[in-house]
Amino acid sequence: MSTQQLRDAFLIDDLFKEGVVDLYYTDCDRAVVGSACPLSEPLALPSAEELKSEFFCQRRELGVLNIGGAGSVFADGVEYKLAAGELLYVGRGTRKVEFASDDARNCAQFYLLSYPAHKDFPTEKSALGSANMINLGSKSLANERTINQAICEARIHSCQLVMGYTKLADGSVWNTMPAHTHERRSEIYMYFGMGPKDCVFHIMGSPEETRHIVVRDRQVVVSPSWSVHSGCGTHAYTFCWGMGGENQRFDDMDEVPMEDLK
Repeated sequence: MSTQQLRDAFLIDDLFKEGVVDLYYTDCDRAVVGSACPLSEPLALPSAEELKSEFFCQRRELGVLNIGGAGSVFADGVEYKLAAGELLYVGRGTRKVEFASDDARNCAQFYLLSYPAHKDFPTEKSALGSANMINLGSKSLANERTINQAICEARIHSCQLVMGYTKLADGSVWNTMPAHTHERRSEIYMYFGMGPKDCVFHIMGSPEETRHIVVRDRQVVVSPSWSVHSGCGTHAYTFCWGMGGENQRFDDMDEVPMEDLK
């Protein structure tokens, strides 16, 4: 694939438009990726035509991460306030989901990730500091980072969605190295917290024939199960990761020895 073909196939670069809900349906475990940026009026989550369902969560579960100003998500009329960095799990069977901002001049920016669900789990919020937090890496390897596991076996239960975000410490730029694959799950990455002149080189492809995509602030990479996934940025950044597939074990991965990467 050429650079443009890679970007066309695996990169979503036009989310977070103010005043609209954007949704993308992918063939990686039937994930739906999207965003909602409400201004003065709430935005309702539509039922995408591709889903052939009466309402969006009829057969799906949904993860919502706010990366903007303060806002609220209404799930069947129940309000869940979300500050920047807080997540919400919306369970299957929720008929009506709406998004609102506290201040249209500093609107909420909700990142959406959904997978098919076979069972109802209650809608639940992951507040700041309540995620399962894991510190990894070191300054000497330029990969010091904190993993915030929000929707996972140890915290908020779901059918197959596993979701959280990783924040790199100042001076660190590498994530997920040594690289690995998830043969039993796909994974989707949304990078944020970058300045206008910063970028991340997202490494993907098979271990013996890697490729990269240049990713900028609030852009998304769809990573199929056969692909490695790693990244190196020009500055510290944060990325939201979400997985769906055979199981929910965060450590179910096939590590690739450094000497095997090509």
